[in-house]
Amino acid sequence: MNNTAMDVQPVAEPGTGYVQKGDAVARVDGRAKVTGQARYAAEHLSDDMAYGVVVNSTIARGCIVAMHLDDALAVPGVVDILTHGNRPRTRKLDLFYKDMTAPAGSPFKPFHGSRIFYSGQPVALVLADTFEAARYAASLVTVEYEEEAHDTHLLSNLERAYTPSRLKAGFTPPPAETGDAQAAFDAATIKVDSTYYAGVEHHNPMEMHATTVLRADDGHLTIYDKSQSSQNSRWMVSHVFGLAKSKVTVRNPFVGGAFGSGLRPQYNLILAVMGALQLKRSVRVVLTRQQMFTFGHRPETWQRVRLAASADGTLQSVMHEAIAETSRLEDYVEVVVNWSGQLYKCENVKLAYQVVKLDHYSPIDMRAPGAAHGVHALEIAMDELAYALDMDPLALRLKNYSERDEAQDLPYSTKELRACYEQGAARFGWSQRPMAPRSMREGNELIGWGMATGQWDAMQMFARASAVLHANGRLVVSSAASDIGTGTYTVMAQIAAHAMGLPMEQVVFRLGDSTLPVAPIEGGSSHVATVGSAVEGVCEKLQRTLFGMALSLPGKPLDRARFADIRFRDGSICYDGADGAVAVPLADVLGAAGRDRLEEKYLMLPNILKQKKYVRATHSAVFCEVRVDEDFGTVRVTRVVSAIAAGRIMNAQLARSQILGGVVWGIGQALHEETHTDHRLGRFMNHSLAEYHVAANADIHDIDVIFVDEDDRVVSRLGAKGVGEIGLVGVAAAVSNAIYHATGRRVRSTPMTPDKVMAPSDAWAAGDSGMFMKS
Repeated sequence: MNNTAMDVQPVAEPGTGYVQKGDAVARVDGRAKVTGQARYAAEHLSDDMAYGVVVNSTIARGCIVAMHLDDALAVPGVVDILTHGNRPRTRKLDLFYKDMTAPAGSPFKPFHGSRIFYSGQPVALVLADTFEAARYAASLVTVEYEEEAHDTHLLSNLERAYTPSRLKAGFTPPPAETGDAQAAFDAATIKVDSTYYAGVEHHNPMEMHATTVLRADDGHLTIYDKSQSSQNSRWMVSHVFGLAKSKVTVRNPFVGGAFGSGLRPQYNLILAVMGALQLKRSVRVVLTRQQMFTFGHRPETWQRVRLAASADGTLQSVMHEAIAETSRLEDYVEVVVNWSGQLYKCENVKLAYQVVKLDHYSPIDMRAPGAAHGVHALEIAMDELAYALDMDPLALRLKNYSERDEAQDLPYSTKELRACYEQGAARFGWSQRPMAPRSMREGNELIGWGMATGQWDAMQMFARASAVLHANGRLVVSSAASDIGTGTYTVMAQIAAHAMGLPMEQVVFRLGDSTLPVAPIEGGSSHVATVGSAVEGVCEKLQRTLFGMALSLPGKPLDRARFADIRFRDGSICYDGADGAVAVPLADVLGAAGRDRLEEKYLMLPNILKQKKYVRATHSAVFCEVRVDEDFGTVRVTRVVSAIAAGRIMNAQLARSQILGGVVWGIGQALHEETHTDHRLGRFMNHSLAEYHVAANADIHDIDVIFVDEDDRVVSRLGAKGVGEIGLVGVAAAVSNAIYHATGRRVRSTPMTPDKVMAPSDAWAAGDSGMFMKS
């Protein structure tokens, strides 16, 4: 019998009371998480549960010749081992394996054949009555391969770069050249020409990818999957296995971080469903930390940026080209270079973006995909240009400030970047910064101050929401959104509570279930602008219906009111009329109509005709202080000020937390994170948190977050934009620029490890995986 306990529905703590948009409301899901009531994908139980452990390939390219399973099958408790030779029936066409965010090409199909496309590819699933038996048996599976030559080295294959397909949601290829960038560059008096390199990064959220499939007696599958969209996972399962949508429910009520790793369904989902269909029982598959390195990652990327300016700092030419990795199967693409045509005013801009096919799994979006690399290179190049001009880096940016995207000839919907510069610089004390490198020191540490600009898209999708107001004043709002730790539960409840004039503890927001009204995948910093607008829209429909019902109340207390005149406050419809204030309790309105509940539904569609007239973006100005040990090259980021323009802030506390997390990751990108490849094996080697370095508590010091005033009704009816990505963009560049100010050494590859910081400027060219080549 399956465990059918209901998922926890997070509700605000008693006494939270009435809220306004922007209030610093604590997470409504906080208690459930810290007390263990919140159950994640691998924590749902069933009496008939079988446990699956994945066996991964040890070669990067070739074919499976033979699989030796007898020893594993002999382990007590093992019930089956699935491989490409005995998997349940799945569909064959690429179309059925394309999820809602898939790029062009042929998606990876687990167990579809004997071909090996990358090291770590799943080749078997051991199923047993206990996890321990499955894990031990998996260690006994041996595989014979016919190995083929592989290639995992981007920098040795730049000549194979090609222009990729543009078929990926959210991807905009570089615009056509404006002016004559090369001629302007050649004619300019001041110029910089630099290359930049970023190694592979892996997402490594705390919760590892897992899928629990609970199979009912009638064959219905209730699936708990670590995903950024329950509906995307259901889409994949239904299509791959040919199952009716009514036979599959996917839930993700709690997600322990994802950062883009859950945008596409990972292979654990398909394998867990295979196991459940094969055994006709419930199955759980949990990936190990090491196996978290066997699917997508932030792609290795090489870039070249050329900037030219007149003597007064006016940009004359911007040329930015990037080459990134993709897999043999798909054209994974990111918006890397386009930012260089938007951030600054310049009449001559040339941008190019290409990819190289390598024997890796397809990369996938990671927090601020594309911008994390492209803006990084641009902002270091701008710092280099400032020094070539003997000009303050902030002054150079203000000199070339742009109110519109010249490539598209469009204005920004709102752009308070100038306010970010002003407020961030004032808070940081930028005016006290000496221009010359190596001019500040304390003991054996050189001190440097650097800054950078950030930009990210302000996106809005479409979404549905439903709302049910009960006679006891309880409001339940629903949408198949996701909360990957960003605070979706809280902000949506806050929007609804404010709209209906109800205390937070009387409002429940339901999410994380594929049967709920359609919502987009949680990604791209679009959830508040999209789902939040749907929530406010459905609440407005409730308001209008309640107002219409109230007009028929005995005594007609609202007879002289118009809808525009009323307010929903304190659980009532309130009207300040000529004869005095009137407050009609919502319970009285429902009671008089003989209703115990009132339900409305709403479809939120972006105003495309209006939005396409503008460039919609969030902006930031990041100011950073580093201290560099002159003897050892170790870097401490001791102070960061991040000034953010992201529309109206719906919850100051949660928005600040998002920016703090982004800054921490930016420090990790700058100084710590890289996945190293042994190209002889074609395999990622430091696949654990012991060897893959992320920023720890000791690496993080003072972080100050400023939200400048901004209200963008083009992006959303709330005036809000997303904050998930913008906190990361620009941070690593600010750290790099601060390192140069401290040491006089320019580091153009990430992470900026002590060996690079200690080297003379320009000693390191774009290298990879920790093994860099002399320029």
